[in-house]
Amino acid sequence: MAFAALAFLAVFVLVGSIGVLFFYREAARNRISEVINPRPKQKSLVQTFQQTGSSIGNVVKHFENLMPKSQKEVSVARVRLTRAGFRNENAVKILYGCKVVTPLLLATIAAVSGLANMGPFFVYLLALGLGFLAPDFWVGKRMEARQKRIQRGLPDVLDLLVICMEAGLSLDQATARSADELKSSQPDICDELTVVVLEQRAGRPRSEAWKNMADRTGVESLRNLVSMLVQTEQFGTSIAKMLRVHSDTLRVQRVQTIEEKAAKTSVKLVFPLVFFIFPALFLVTLGPAAIVIVESFSSLTKH
Repeated sequence: MAFAALAFLAVFVLVGSIGVLFFYREAARNRISEVINPRPKQKSLVQTFQQTGSSIGNVVKHFENLMPKSQKEVSVARVRLTRAGFRNENAVKILYGCKVVTPLLLATIAAVSGLANMGPFFVYLLALGLGFLAPDFWVGKRMEARQKRIQRGLPDVLDLLVICMEAGLSLDQATARSADELKSSQPDICDELTVVVLEQRAGRPRSEAWKNMADRTGVESLRNLVSMLVQTEQFGTSIAKMLRVHSDTLRVQRVQTIEEKAAKTSVKLVFPLVFFIFPALFLVTLGPAAIVIVESFSSLTKH
């Protein structure tokens, strides 16, 4: 009986091994061939889009030499692009290339779609003007949106800085930890804090690194924070207490801003009421009476 069980077990293991070798031989062969002759991996969809966007940017930036510009104008454009979150060295070239390509693209669309037949001079002038101003307008909108996100997320970052410092970390360590922890919820301000950490590791003083962050973002709350941080270092007071007070102040300012906007709503509603709602009410209310009066006068004139 024991011999039969051992024989059955040996046959089962042998058959199982043959089956594994038969079914997985092709997979093992493919793995070995990949190790010997590695093939380039298939790119993901995100990488494809990134490569396409960079290729378009490389094509567009060659058109920036067609547009005359001064050094002062380039400096202003670089500051705006940095505040909008574009730190690439080719960002200015791509911006000026778009200011050349976009008018030509809009003019081509107007010519192909037939809009130019309505008034060629006016349509082409409008297309060239809008195409020239559209990149600056888009960068301005991106800059304002990023500044609002930084303004909105600053109190949360300050609260985490206070928690880290009260746990025993220094301000530099707390900045690095906060930038790492809030990267998913507050990516814009954490990106700026990461730059601050890298500048400090490169040997730049703390106050100068924070001042550079305030200049890069252009947010007034960060300027106030930097000035308070410099004063706190000079007078030797508690940095954690200062950060907590500044965080509470920012939240109070946010509530006051919301209350101010709510108070302005009644004044802003006057214009829609006067120009859109009141005429409709007058038409519905006085319309039937006006029709009756007109019919009465017409009957009197007939008699």
